[in-house]
Formats: sequence, structure tokens, C-alpha cells
Amino acid sequence: MKTFKALIFGCVATALVSSCTVILPVTASRAEIGDKKGISTSAVLFGVIYLNKDYGIKDAAKNGNITSAIATVDEKTKNMLFFQVKELIVTAK
Repeated sequence: MKTFKALIFGCVATALVSSCTVILPVTASRAEIGDKKGISTSAVLFGVIYLNKDYGIKDAAKNGNITSAIATVDEKTKNMLFFQVKELIVTAK
């Protein structure tokens, strides 16, 4: 019985800390892709409550010191049990 309880506990603990990460393109422009990259990050509770009020393309461009036209925007989402961690990744020349 102890082994069965330990197995169940192990499965539940694994499910609580496991995650899945997906990166999807959001948009692209005719601007040239360069080596500048900026990232804006926010935790999201229950899929609707963003904890970073500045999360967005503007914040990502500011974080990457990007002042020229943005070439690409990608969104990276890491799913956990009750929350997500989202990153907007912008690139420019």
C-alpha cells in the first residue's frame, strides 16, 4: 500500500510541475531582420489575468533598445497547471 501511495504522489507531483512550451509567429513585416531582439514577459493566471501591465510589443522593443521598424513578432507560451508564462519576442535590424 505504501508503494501505491508513493506512486500516486509521484504522478500528482509530476503533473503539477510539468509544462509545455510553444512558440508561434504573430506577425512579420517587410523590415529587415537583424540581430536586435527584445522580449516582454508576463505571467498569466487562468488564461486571462496578465500580471505585467506593460506586456506587449512596445515593451519588448524598449527592452531590446529597438528604435527601427520591427521585422518579426513571436509569442512563446509556457503552460503550467493554473498559469502560463508568455513572452513576446521582437526582432529588428
